[in-house]
Amino acid sequence: MNSILDLLNVTHTLYMHKYSTGSFTKIAFRLLVGLALLGAQDTYAQRSTSHSPYSQFGLGQMREDLLPQTRAMGGISAGVRYLNGLPTLNIANPASYSVLNRTVLEAGMYGNFTQLSKNNASDHTADFAFSHIAIGVPLAKYGGLAFGLLPYSDVGFSGGITESVQDIVYRKTASGEGGVNKAFLGYGVSPIKGLSVGANVGFLFGNLYDITNVTFLSVPGAYPTELRETRNFRGATIDYGVQYSKSLGKKYNLTVGYSGSLNNQVSVKRDRITTINEGSTDPDYIAPPLDTITTLSFGTTKLNLPLKHSVGFTLSKGYNWMVGADFKYADWSKFQVREGHNKLEKSYGFAIGGQVKPDPTSVRYWNQVDYRLGFRYNQTPIVYRNQRINDMAVTIGFGFPLPETNFGRTFSQINISADFGQQGTLKSNLVRERYININFGFTINDSWFIRRSLD
Repeated sequence: MNSILDLLNVTHTLYMHKYSTGSFTKIAFRLLVGLALLGAQDTYAQRSTSHSPYSQFGLGQMREDLLPQTRAMGGISAGVRYLNGLPTLNIANPASYSVLNRTVLEAGMYGNFTQLSKNNASDHTADFAFSHIAIGVPLAKYGGLAFGLLPYSDVGFSGGITESVQDIVYRKTASGEGGVNKAFLGYGVSPIKGLSVGANVGFLFGNLYDITNVTFLSVPGAYPTELRETRNFRGATIDYGVQYSKSLGKKYNLTVGYSGSLNNQVSVKRDRITTINEGSTDPDYIAPPLDTITTLSFGTTKLNLPLKHSVGFTLSKGYNWMVGADFKYADWSKFQVREGHNKLEKSYGFAIGGQVKPDPTSVRYWNQVDYRLGFRYNQTPIVYRNQRINDMAVTIGFGFPLPETNFGRTFSQINISADFGQQGTLKSNLVRERYININFGFTINDSWFIRRSLD
């Protein structure tokens, strides 16, 4: 980037004749400010050591309000109302809460294994994290209620490049970390037979960190300098859904659904701090800051979240099988990107999937397991170096039933899903991700608040 080179030349002219610690601090500070304000996207892409270099754009990797059951079927959700002929907790469409007839507890974790490739080089990363906890409570003729906590988005990338200004060799790195979480409370009701409506009220909270470092390699005793920008997110969101379900004869059921979001806005508070740190040859050692050079607070601003729409259907036959499809759209064009980043575009995607249970009445365990399969394709809102970043994956999963307890009123299931996907491309000197996402969930269905009688 010519602007970065200009910055280096100015730095060289002003400070090349000094080798004091203060001089190198000023050099590092100017480099950091230049990288932060101008984006330094070319630097980010050099070598990524976390799960996605594309998480530097927008709000990071969007996690979606999906549980392992629906992730395994490509991520279909708009028309998902029943699984195995029984109501299921589908956070992505709150209209589904209206048919809950048992209290449902969902909890789980996810893991990510990624191969990052660029030109002839590749790297491998892995991470594990909490994925969700949610509870759905039936309210009989008054519908259903749900609440819980799940990730909204997260950021994880790291890249660096070594450069020099005459005899000064330095390494500049840019990385990102952190995440935004979503706590939600939802309600769904069926005003007329077959039709359900619902809404979720969410509260987003969390921090995203953009970190830029300059380390001088050729000058012993020069302190590394770090610029850390924190984006603190707070705000409420509203999303809603509609479903219509109808029996087709005595064996089949068709559900058509739609879910969307309002023009949600959240508050973002930005702070920036520049520090000098103690040098270390141990890459795992996090040196405490020795001194603070500058602190800046940019106040609180409003951030427009994308307007989302999803429409889909499911067709099922009782306990035996279900198939479905979704079309998804999100408008990121009004999202306020940071300086130096390309404007985000509208995104489109589709998902298809289904599940089958070989024989629900069989005494053989493997005939009662749910086998799930799906495919999804997303044209993400990211355009970088004139290349649209696309994401696609084949998904598989299983639902392993556990023995019923409490005289058949309590039944549980372990749900596992895996996405085998690819994001990005090797064209235009970009990074290609090939990943496996594993989602593990535990589901308990129980009949609460039952008045017991004694003979």
